[in-house]
Amino acid sequence: MKKVYLFLADGFETVEALAPVDVMRRAGIEVVTVSIMQRREVVSAQNVTVAADALYEDVCLCDADALVLPGGGVGTDNLSAHEPLRAALKDAHSKGTLVAAICAAPMVFGRIGILEGRKATCYPGCEGDLFGAEYTAVAVQEDGNIITGCGPGVSFDFGFALVERLCGADMVATLRSQMQF
Repeated sequence: MKKVYLFLADGFETVEALAPVDVMRRAGIEVVTVSIMQRREVVSAQNVTVAADALYEDVCLCDADALVLPGGGVGTDNLSAHEPLRAALKDAHSKGTLVAAICAAPMVFGRIGILEGRKATCYPGCEGDLFGAEYTAVAVQEDGNIITGCGPGVSFDFGFALVERLCGADMVATLRSQMQF
């Protein structure tokens, strides 16, 4: 079974976290939501409280098939300020592990230097922090082991891109049919 860690910080965009989690879990992927906030309860930008599955300090990311960041302005700033997560993302990327971010969160990738020479998308106005990337302004951009999405409206497509990479196109077709897409 594939395993994905999705990181939550106060100020995350609700749909950008929960839609991909839903889609991946429907595909049979083990998704662990991880709070970086020193408490399991994380409050979204829309004031929705979500109980993460685990705290950052209690997980070992060594078995990850993917690391995923939802966006949200404040949430992205909180993720970007979390040094252990920044180090884990750089390490995972260097090992070829899939890393994915949506909306404002691709700025974290830019800030840690893993977008150099890559194509990426993000929420309009955030492209200045995609250091070294070619900004494509598409809904979902894949380049090597990096997937980026542009915002809340493409949260399901972002989730489907993750499922396709981890489980294949047939699984995405099955999910799209079951979910009425």
